[in-house]
Amino acid sequence: MIETLHYDVFTMTPGAGNPAGVVLNADQLTEPEMQRIARKNGFTETTFVLSSEQADYRMRYFAPEREMDLCGHGTIAALTAIDSSIGLPATCQIVTKSGILPVIRLANGMFRLRQGQPRLHRFNGDVKKVLAVIGLELKHIDDRWPIEYGSTGNWTLLLPIRRLEDFHRMMPDNQRFATVLTDYPQASIHPICLNTYDAEATLHGRHFSATGAGSIEDPVTGTASGVMGVYYRKFIQPLEAETAIIVEQGHEMGRPGQVGIRISGEGLDHNDWKVEMDGQAVFVGVKRVGEEEADVETFHLGF
Repeated sequence: MIETLHYDVFTMTPGAGNPAGVVLNADQLTEPEMQRIARKNGFTETTFVLSSEQADYRMRYFAPEREMDLCGHGTIAALTAIDSSIGLPATCQIVTKSGILPVIRLANGMFRLRQGQPRLHRFNGDVKKVLAVIGLELKHIDDRWPIEYGSTGNWTLLLPIRRLEDFHRMMPDNQRFATVLTDYPQASIHPICLNTYDAEATLHGRHFSATGAGSIEDPVTGTASGVMGVYYRKFIQPLEAETAIIVEQGHEMGRPGQVGIRISGEGLDHNDWKVEMDGQAVFVGVKRVGEEEADVETFHLGF
């Protein structure tokens, strides 16, 4: 019987934010077993914590149908679980498929995670087709800003949207994403807006999962929020020497949460910038996955 710890991330209110699963002491599990557990858990990602000779811990992240290079909310959940179990020092490092990333333990259960190297790539495809796969039209685009692929660990397509109310009309057809995202068919789609529900927030977003990920929408997304920070500094406020923003997400799913993003580094070359994410998590419960299919109770996000 494998225990998965359920945390809600980027919130301190159970039932809000982004649910994630954490499996501690996962060294004995094979890759197919990790994938099976993640599929049966049903979370957008389950994090498996392993030992490492390169850093304090190694983490692997599995969506229901495939492994991810990095998962922001899954990392915050795992760090919270480790800290609750054995305690964490003020600083540590984790190994991911996006590299070795430093972590700082802040006050009040908060963690600051260094994300992967920021990358941007201009979208040169058919904008109408991209909008169509999430149920929008050209009139909904905020044409003051470019449409960009971005990554701080996972590729996503940032779509600037003019009005906050247009987020409620979005209806993603995830299986068609790969056919319109020709440069990065594995990318997700992440609409963003300068209008927000919370006056303290800088940007609002939704996150629609990539083709083949096994999920439809992620309530509050850490890595995509990091890309939003890079995008904000690069295109919206390019003169900032250091940028700190708050990203809000999840309202349309009834699971609101917030992510703190810090972008530091001199100059306009985003390749030299450092992207950091602040977040916290609340423990919700334990999910147990047995050896037989009949022993598994699948958790649903309620799409």
